[in-house]
Amino acid sequence: MKKVLFFILINGLLYLRTAPAFSTVIKVSPNSNGIQKAINRAHSGDTLLIQKGLYKEHDITISKRLVLIGIGFPVIDAESKYQVFLIRSDSVIIKGLQIQNVGKASMTDMAGIKIINAKNVTIESNRLINNTFGVYLQSSTLCNVVNNTIHCDIKDELNGGNGVHAWKSNHLLIKGNTVSGHRDGIYFEFVTDSRIVGNSSFNNARYGLHFMFSHNDTYMHNTFKDNGAGVAVMYSRGVKMYNNDFLHNWGDASYGLLLKEITDSKIEHNRFVKNTVGIHMEGTTRVDVEQNLFEDNGWAARVQASCSGSNFIGNNFIGNSFDVATNGTMMLNTFDKNYWDKYDGYDLNKNSIGDVPYYPVSVYSVVTEKIPSAMILYHSLLTDIMDQVEKVMPTIIPDKLKDNNPVMKKLKL
Repeated sequence: MKKVLFFILINGLLYLRTAPAFSTVIKVSPNSNGIQKAINRAHSGDTLLIQKGLYKEHDITISKRLVLIGIGFPVIDAESKYQVFLIRSDSVIIKGLQIQNVGKASMTDMAGIKIINAKNVTIESNRLINNTFGVYLQSSTLCNVVNNTIHCDIKDELNGGNGVHAWKSNHLLIKGNTVSGHRDGIYFEFVTDSRIVGNSSFNNARYGLHFMFSHNDTYMHNTFKDNGAGVAVMYSRGVKMYNNDFLHNWGDASYGLLLKEITDSKIEHNRFVKNTVGIHMEGTTRVDVEQNLFEDNGWAARVQASCSGSNFIGNNFIGNSFDVATNGTMMLNTFDKNYWDKYDGYDLNKNSIGDVPYYPVSVYSVVTEKIPSAMILYHSLLTDIMDQVEKVMPTIIPDKLKDNNPVMKKLKL
């Protein structure tokens, strides 16, 4: 009998040791011992309810699987000296907090929320205000940054960081965020197989979105407006750019979209409206630009001579000062079945395709590529004379840069 009782007791202890612990909800208030001490007391799987109020805490480290939920947007203030959350555990959730006044350091990228070597982390519905970096992801995977407001008041790009900064990470989802006032709204470097969806990135000092060495990513349904230089995608391949709005990115060196050393990518169903340059392409190979709207830009597309194998098909070019510009005489890219509002050809067989090719590079755009100061004479009588002479005796514009099948009516995109 004693042996039986001993066997039952041992098995019961083993069960208690291996059984999953019940999660606990822990309330944290401003007059308690603080968020970090609550985290230290908590067990993996617990939920911390952060009550409304002001918390002057910094370098809060999370090294276990926890859920932090703010009630009434409690404020965690780093007093412009420190950073706030350092997440070093998988499956952490932070939701409903206002994280503000992160400091600046010369040796450390200080952030409101920094995720380091973690996966399945979710940062959702927070306010990140006046932080050097908003959300910073480092060597992380399968993380979600969703529906956050991320704003900073920096005056120039040298003194600020990025709203969402991701480095050496993969399978990220950046969705539904509003990002403004940072150096770059969203920055990807060595980030692969990730998606940027439905964000609004505006009034950033440099780029609304900036890619470097990031492959097989998709960004779609975003709005990039009034940024210093628009969007830049550099040294990347397999990037898909769908249904985005590039609006009002205007200035001496500003683009809606800058492509540099890009291969095997797609740009489809986007709107480029009122930018200095809609798309600037340099060193690009096999990029498909299809069914986009280019409207009221200075230059709709600047395609440098270093580009090859790209296709502009089925786009609308409306109200641009210059439709296409290039800096060379060779053209190794294709323009076909686009609508050009400046096309004055005819359609005798009524098949909705112009009977003569359209040459989208004007002689004056060639001149201004070589002599930028010549822009001062734009819209003068001289420019009209030059264009008319070029139509009669073409000598300057690249003869291979043409659309052999210009459509007669604006395309429904």
